Amino acid sequence: MQTTLEILTHPLLEPVRHGFFTRRGGASSGLFAGLNCGYGSSDQAEMVSINRGRAADAMGVASTRLATVHQVHSAEVATLRSGDDPLSFAKIRADGLVTNQPGVALAVLTADCQPVLLADPQAGVIGAVHAGWRGALAGVLEAAVGAMADLGATRIRAVIGPCISQRHYEVGDEFMDEVLAEDPDHHRFFSGGPNGRPMFDLPSFGLARLREAGVEAEWTGHCTYADPDRFYSYRRSTHLHEADYGRLISVITL
Repeated sequence: MQTTLEILTHPLLEPVRHGFFTRRGGASSGLFAGLNCGYGSSDQAEMVSINRGRAADAMGVASTRLATVHQVHSAEVATLRSGDDPLSFAKIRADGLVTNQPGVALAVLTADCQPVLLADPQAGVIGAVHAGWRGALAGVLEAAVGAMADLGATRIRAVIGPCISQRHYEVGDEFMDEVLAEDPDHHRFFSGGPNGRPMFDLPSFGLARLREAGVEAEWTGHCTYADPDRFYSYRRSTHLHEADYGRLISVITL
């Protein structure tokens, strides 16, 4: 595993400092080889702390200024305000974070779900969202946009980072029924798969919801499942009957 960090960025979020980190350049080994930033994994906590520290350093903040939440596939979004301790947010059950505070980095962890970084550079407001299909369906992206607007954001841009692509996201009929129950027009996010089961286009679903919320949005185009050298993938690990999997980190800071 390489020791140099690999950080994906997107011009839509410039000049705001941000990065979708790949697994390269971390201290973890074995199944977690690389930059595993998930304390929820069975990796050594010391290695996870080192990896998070490297990500914070790369974003120009102290590790004590790196805020994450306890992700639960919800539509809950937390707002970090002046005087708040970034580390205290790790106990909050939510799937998004927003702030207008400089010197704080917002981060989400993913391993197939969508990491979404948002910014209104002129207003000085940023957000980070963990959006799996359930959270996206529940409205976590719209909730983040609303929370940013409450802080004064008016022209929000968003980028979806590495996540599972439609080609590798086979789902069941019950899954499709639940998504279509919200809006029959969601059928456009499904196609027939090689095994006769639906294939779901998660990033297109996220992009559509962001754009409907008035946000200029793009996807980096990276599939976590298809590139084991660069990305962790829950689904790929499950298919390989591996005991556990690492978590990628995506970070944004003012």
